[in-house]
Amino acid sequence: MRKRMREYGLSIGNLPTGPGNAITDVEGVKVGHVTLIAGEGKLFPGKGPVRTGVTAIVPHDGNIFREKLIASCFVGNGFGKSAGLIQVMELGTLETPIILTNTLSVGIASDALVEYMLGLNEDIGVTTGTVNPVVLECNDGHLNDIRGRHVKKEHVFGAIENAGKIFETGSVGAGTGMICHGFKGGIGTASRQIEIGGRAYTVGALLLTNYGRMEDLIFSGKNVGRMLRERLRGSVREKNAVEEDRGSCIVVIATDVPLDAKGLERVAKRGILGLARTGSFMGNGSGDIALAFSTANKIDHYGEPFVNIKTLSSHSDEI
Repeated sequence: MRKRMREYGLSIGNLPTGPGNAITDVEGVKVGHVTLIAGEGKLFPGKGPVRTGVTAIVPHDGNIFREKLIASCFVGNGFGKSAGLIQVMELGTLETPIILTNTLSVGIASDALVEYMLGLNEDIGVTTGTVNPVVLECNDGHLNDIRGRHVKKEHVFGAIENAGKIFETGSVGAGTGMICHGFKGGIGTASRQIEIGGRAYTVGALLLTNYGRMEDLIFSGKNVGRMLRERLRGSVREKNAVEEDRGSCIVVIATDVPLDAKGLERVAKRGILGLARTGSFMGNGSGDIALAFSTANKIDHYGEPFVNIKTLSSHSDEI
C-alpha cells in the first residue's frame, strides 16, 4: 500500500484518529474493491482503455436486510445518478451494502446488488416486500471508456466478498478512473475518536473523489493549489488538468454513535461542508452526495421497530 499523509508527518485537526484511520475503525464496517485496468493509449469508445471498478461498503457482519441500520443522506448538488437514496431519506434505514462505481454502471451494479440480496433472503418479493439497493456514482469518463460499461455483476459480487477491515486507498476500485483537483483522485478514508458523556465513539468516512480545480485545492487552510499550479506552469500535468464546471464526490460516513435519522442527516450535511474546506464549490455539473449511517442500533425487519434502542442518555443504555 502507498503511504498515507500521516506517515509523512502531516496531520489535520485536533481529534485522535482510530487505529487504522479508516471508516472500518467503526466496528463491523468492511470495505472491498474490484479494480478493472486494461489497455492504454487513445480512447476507442466501447472498447477501451478501461480504468474503472467497484467499491463495496458492508455496514455490518450480519444480514443487513433483516437487521437494518438507521441512515440518512444529504444532497449538496444533485447532478448525479445514484440509486436508492429516496427510500433512505424517507424511511431512514439502510438495508443493503453500499456500492460505489462509475455513472453508466449504476444500472448493472443495482441489478447485481438486488441479485446478491435475493440470494441471502428467499422471502424478498414473496412473503415480504422488495429491497432497496444503494448504488452511488461518479463519472470517470475522462480516464475510462465509460461507454463500454465494463463493470459486470461478478465485479460487484467480488467487491462485496473481498470486503475486510483493511483495504487499499487511492486509485483502486470505484476510484480507479477518478480525478481530484487536477491530480489523480480515487478512494480516501479517515476516522476520528470522540467522547460523549464519558463514552468513546468513532466516526469514520470514505470518499470517492472526482471534483475540483487545481488552483482551488486547500490543505489545512492553505491554498496549496495555486502554488502547485505555478510550479507546474507549462507542464503536461498543468495542461491536462480538468477545468470544466463538473465533477462529483461521494461521501459515506459511518459511526457507532446512536443517532436517529435526523441526526444522521445533520452529520451528512457536515460531510458536504468538509468538501468546501478542501476547495470544492459544488459546480452546476457536480454531484455531491453524502450518506451517513449508524451501527449502534439494528432494526429487525420482522420485529418491532423501536425495541431496545441505544441512546446517548446518561441514565440508561436502552429505552
